[in-house]
Amino acid sequence: MRKRLEKLGIKSKKPSDLSPEDKERMFRLNIDPYSIQWRRVVDVSDAALRNIIIGLGDQNDGPTRQAGYDITVASEIMAALALCSDLADLRERMGRIIIGTSSSGGLRSKGMVEPITAEDLNVGGAMTVLLKEAIMPNLMQTLMGSPAFVHCGPFANIAQGNSSVLADRIALKLSDYVVTESGFGADCGMEKFMNIKCRVSGLVPNCVVLVTTVRALKMHGGGPRVVAGKPLDKAYTQEDLELLEKGLPNLLQHIENALKFGVPVVVAINRFKDDTDAEIGLIRKRAQETGAEDAVESNVWAKGGEGGAALAEAVIKACEKPTNFNFLYPDDLSIKEKIETVAREIYRAASVSYTPEAEAKIKLFTDMGLSHLPLCMAKTHLSFTHDWNVKGAPRGWTLPITDVRASVGAGFIFPLCGTMRTMPGLPTRPVFTDIDIDPKTGKVLGLS
Repeated sequence: MRKRLEKLGIKSKKPSDLSPEDKERMFRLNIDPYSIQWRRVVDVSDAALRNIIIGLGDQNDGPTRQAGYDITVASEIMAALALCSDLADLRERMGRIIIGTSSSGGLRSKGMVEPITAEDLNVGGAMTVLLKEAIMPNLMQTLMGSPAFVHCGPFANIAQGNSSVLADRIALKLSDYVVTESGFGADCGMEKFMNIKCRVSGLVPNCVVLVTTVRALKMHGGGPRVVAGKPLDKAYTQEDLELLEKGLPNLLQHIENALKFGVPVVVAINRFKDDTDAEIGLIRKRAQETGAEDAVESNVWAKGGEGGAALAEAVIKACEKPTNFNFLYPDDLSIKEKIETVAREIYRAASVSYTPEAEAKIKLFTDMGLSHLPLCMAKTHLSFTHDWNVKGAPRGWTLPITDVRASVGAGFIFPLCGTMRTMPGLPTRPVFTDIDIDPKTGKVLGLS
C-alpha cells in the first residue's frame, strides 16, 4: 500500500487520514483492459494459443478482448527468477512487474501514464511464495561425475537465455573454473549474458567459448537444408572446403562480436565422424586470423572428458590473459539508441524500422521512466537477421521492430524483431510420434 500511495503522490501514510479523493485514487485501480500486456503461459508448444479472444460471456467474465499465451520459459517470472540475487530481491522483482495501465484518474489526470503493477494487485507476495523452493538451484552431475547446477530456463531467443545468477555465484564458491551456458547463437545468449546478466550480477567472464561445427558452417555457406528424420546430404558427409569457406563469415562475425566486450575468445569445434582434418584446420586458421585465442577440436560426445581435455587447456590458458570488459551500450542511451546499437554492432543491420505499435510502446515506456533498462532482443536464433531463412553474415538489411514490451520485474525492455513468436509451434515431426508403450511389459519405447 505504501508504494502505491507514494506513486500516486499521496503524502499521508494512514488510510484513515486519506481524503475521499485520495481513497478513490488509492482503492480503484481503474485498469484499462486493453492496455494489459501480461500474457498467460503454458508449458506446451500450442500455436493455436498464440492469439485468443477472452471474455466471451456475461459481465462477470470480463470485457471481450484479444489476449494470448506464451510458453512458460518466455514468462517474465522465469526471467526474473534467473536474475534475482536472493529471496528479498525476488520479492521486489515480483512486485515491480507491470501488467497494464490505468484508464482514468490517478496520475493520468495530470497528463502522466500510471502503470499498474503486481504490487498494486497485491499478488507479489503470493507469487514469491510459489517460487520459494524454485529459487534454490538443482545440483546434478554429468555422466563422469562432475557437478552441474541446472537452474531456470529463460529461452535465449525470447528471454535472456542464461542459467541463474544464484547458480553461478554458488558454483564460483565451490570451484576454480565455472562454465556457464548462454543459449542459442552468440548474437542471442552471449549478447544478453554480457549486457543483462553481467549488469545485474556484477560478475564478468574471463573467457568466451564459441561452439561451432563443420556441418553448421556449411549450412551457412549455402548447403542443403537439414531435415529431421531424413539422411544427411553428401555435402555434410564429404569434405568440401569451398562450401565451408563460404559459411565461415558467420563464425567470424560471432568472434568479432565477442571481442567487442573485451574478453578473450576460444572456439570449440564439435567434431562429427565425417569431418576431415583439413576442414578442422581451415576453421582454426580463419578463427585465429580473426582474433580468437585458439580454435580447438572437441570430441566429448565420443570420448567423454578425454575428448575435451585439449579444449579445457585452451580455455584455462585464455582465462589467464587480462580482460578489458565493457558493455555494448551505457544505461543512459534512449530505447531506440540501444536497439540501433545492438542492430548495428551485433547483427550488422544497416537500419532499423519500427511499426506504429512499437513507436507507441517506446514512448509509453520512456514516459514511465524505463528507458534506462537494458535490452532483451527477441529474435530468431537461426540467423543474424530477423528471418531464420537468411544464413551467413548478411549486410545492408533492415531490422524491423514490430512490438516492444517491458519486463520491469526481470529488469529489461523486450523488443520483438520481425515475426518473432513467444509461443513456439511443434515441428512437422514432433518427438512424441516416436514414443509408445509395450502393452505386454509396460516398457516405454522411444525415450532412450
